[in-house]
Amino acid sequence: MKIHHLYFSAILLLAAVSCNKAPSDTSLLADLKTDVYFLASDNLEGRSIGTDGEEKAAKYLAERFQKIGLTPKGTDGFFQEFTVSKPTNPHEEAVIGTDGEGVTGRNVVGYIDNVSDEIIVIGAHFDHLGMGGSGSLHRGDSAIHNGADDNASGTAALVALAEILNSEEHPYDFLFIAFSGEENGLWGSNYFVKNPTIDLEKVDYMINMDMVGRLNEENTLAINGVGTSPSFVPALDLVNSDSLKLVTSESGVGPSDHTSFYLQDLPVLHFFTGQHEDYHKPSDDAFKINYEGLLKVVRYIDRLVDQLDSESKLAFTKTKDDSGDSPRFTVSLGVVPDYLFDGKGMRIDGVSEDKPAKLAGLEKGDVVVQLGDSTIYDMMSYMRALSAFQKGDEAQVAYERDGKLIETKIKF
Repeated sequence: MKIHHLYFSAILLLAAVSCNKAPSDTSLLADLKTDVYFLASDNLEGRSIGTDGEEKAAKYLAERFQKIGLTPKGTDGFFQEFTVSKPTNPHEEAVIGTDGEGVTGRNVVGYIDNVSDEIIVIGAHFDHLGMGGSGSLHRGDSAIHNGADDNASGTAALVALAEILNSEEHPYDFLFIAFSGEENGLWGSNYFVKNPTIDLEKVDYMINMDMVGRLNEENTLAINGVGTSPSFVPALDLVNSDSLKLVTSESGVGPSDHTSFYLQDLPVLHFFTGQHEDYHKPSDDAFKINYEGLLKVVRYIDRLVDQLDSESKLAFTKTKDDSGDSPRFTVSLGVVPDYLFDGKGMRIDGVSEDKPAKLAGLEKGDVVVQLGDSTIYDMMSYMRALSAFQKGDEAQVAYERDGKLIETKIKF
C-alpha cells in the first residue's frame, strides 16, 4: 500500500508539472483558432453586453481560465458583474455601478499568483455589437456582427498569454481581464479601475490587445502608449526577433480599454494590427483572421514581458492626449483611414458606397495629401482640414495613386 501511495503521488506530481509545460506553437495556434471561432460564431449573436451571447462568451472564458489554472479574481468567482443605467437625456453620461436598473455585463478576471508585490495587468474586450445598432457601419437589414477581429482576436490572445505566462517563471503576479461593454464606452474597464479586485498601487503596467487578428503582409504592428513609461521604447526593438514593422504612438489615451488604466496614472500599451473594410460590419468573420500573424503578436508580447522583467517598477509618464485636441467635424469623406500608415498623408483603407470619396473617384490605397487649402501630413492634419467644411461645400482634393499626383473636386 505504501508503494502504491508513493506511485500515486508521483503521478500527481508529474500531472502538475505537465499542466505547466510551455505550450508549443502548434497547440497555441490550434487554441487561437478554437477560441476565435467559438467567440465569433453566430450562436453568440455578436456578444453585445447584457445578452445571452455575452453571458455564454463570459462562461466560456471562465472555463478557459480555470482549465489553464488561473485563480478566480472577480467578485463572484471569475466574474465581476456591473450594471449600467442608460440615461434618458442624451447629454448625460451613463452611470456605471452594481445596483439599479439597466444593462448588466460582466468582466472575466483571472490571476497568476507568483507571490510578488507587483502586478502586470493584461486585458482585452470580448463584447461586440450584437445585431448592429448605432456603432455599426453596415447598411442594410439587421445582421449578426460576429467581431472576429474586434475583438475575438484580442480575447483569444489574452487566453494564449495566460497559458504561456502560467508556464513561465516571472517576478510579477499577472491579472488577466476580459472586459465587457467596451463597445459602449469602455464600461467594463471603467468599472474595474473604480472597483478593482486587486490593489492598483501594485500594478506595474497594463497591456491591452484590441484588434490584433489582421497582421498584414508587411507585418505591421501598431503599439500605442509607448510614451507612458520611459522603459517601453528601448524594450520594443530588443524583442523584435520576428522583424515586425512597429508603428508607435506615445499617447496613453485611445478608443480602447487601456485608457481607463492610463487615467489611473499607470503605464499602458495597446497592440493593434490595423483597421479594415470589415470593421464594425457583419463580415468580420473568423475565417478572415491571420492566425499565424496573431500568434506572432502573442509571442512578441511574451518576449516583451520577459524583457521588462529586468526593470524595476516602471515609471509613469503623462503623454499629450492626441484625441483631446481632435477637431469636431460635421462632414465625412466616407473612407476608412489606414491607421498603420506611417508615410506623409492619409492613406485610404476602404471606401464607402455613395459617399463623397467614392463619387469623386477615390479608391482604397490612395493617399490624400491635400484637402482644400490644407496640406495633409497625418491623421490629425486630415481631421483638422475636414473640420473646416460643412455639408454642401466643395473642395479640391489631391491624392497619390501609383506614384502619380491626381487632383479632383469633392462635394460634401
